[in-house]
Amino acid sequence: MKPLNSTITAIPPSGIRRFFDIAAEMDDVISLGVGEPDFVTPWRIREAGIYALERGYTTYTGNAGLPRLRELICADLASRYDARYDPATECLVTTGVSEGLDLALRVLLDPGEEVIVPEPCYVAYQPCVSFAGGTPVGVPTRAEDGFAIDVAAVEAAVTPRTKAILIGSPANPTGAVQPPEVLRALVALAERHDLYLLSDEIYDRLTYDGTHTCLGAVPGARERTVVLGGFSKAQAMTGWRVGWLAAPAPIAELCLRVHQYTMLCAPHVSQMAAVEALSNAEPDVAEMVADYDRRRRVFVKGLREAGLECPEPAGAFYAFPSIRSSGLDAETFAERLLREESVAVVPGTVFGPSGAGHIRCSYATALPQLEQAVERIGNFLRRL
Repeated sequence: MKPLNSTITAIPPSGIRRFFDIAAEMDDVISLGVGEPDFVTPWRIREAGIYALERGYTTYTGNAGLPRLRELICADLASRYDARYDPATECLVTTGVSEGLDLALRVLLDPGEEVIVPEPCYVAYQPCVSFAGGTPVGVPTRAEDGFAIDVAAVEAAVTPRTKAILIGSPANPTGAVQPPEVLRALVALAERHDLYLLSDEIYDRLTYDGTHTCLGAVPGARERTVVLGGFSKAQAMTGWRVGWLAAPAPIAELCLRVHQYTMLCAPHVSQMAAVEALSNAEPDVAEMVADYDRRRRVFVKGLREAGLECPEPAGAFYAFPSIRSSGLDAETFAERLLREESVAVVPGTVFGPSGAGHIRCSYATALPQLEQAVERIGNFLRRL
């Protein structure tokens, strides 16, 4: 048989899945590994989806998505962040943020071009660059700096093949929120080297210490930036698969072209539910964000009291404590914690080399379970 695609063959399976597979065979596991809200989609959004089904909204929509949904997305960006996009030509509704990222990378990259990816980063970033024919170039960030992007290190990684920089803020896995001055410096760097910027802002509403900065609103950024967002996290709509991208018209038009031939459109019912989410669900979002904030403070305090050094995450719903004091590497720590105390976490090395010595813990689970998980982690550490 002839060999299969060499790029895809070379990408290892997700490092997160191995721990989920082990946990699935165990009883009484507290999972801090899943990056998914434990909230059910708010009732008013579900009701809108039910109504859409009852009314027969089960057809394709226009490829770019429902005009009303695109108008609401762009109005939300303008009102919150003063990021202004034309819903007719600069906004595309995607099947989750993952599709938006794939579209943007395919449109921006020619084979062999490089994308700089500050890490630790979401596990899909570097594989998606490779799938699009590009070459990912990791640039480390440090816990001592709050995982802020080192713009000088990014600039040092620029080569004649560099085409773009891909960031996520608030970040998975660290919970870091990039300071405005860092974003301004990145934009200046992109201008100097004529680079594109991709900004994954799926956690924009989950920002606890200050206001989120949309990269597309930073002066000088708009003409070279693709902003990605969606409804999975703040609106607890992971399974509905609705995201969006906002970009200058020439980029958005080509993203739409790929989308037309591959995904066609996001699910009609899901788009109707997303319209309701942006129109009327703000009280539900505010309530969920406040609950995440309570969990964040309780959980981080508990980790520290258990003996782990843990910076307080400024966004998303992840803590990224150091486990160096245990004397174990991240993989060993995570596997032993799972087998000995039935607590599932993700080793930091899954998210890049600079995640070594850390584990990712999602606090998107009920507070009583978080408190029990902290107690079990403390028991584990005391036995070491």
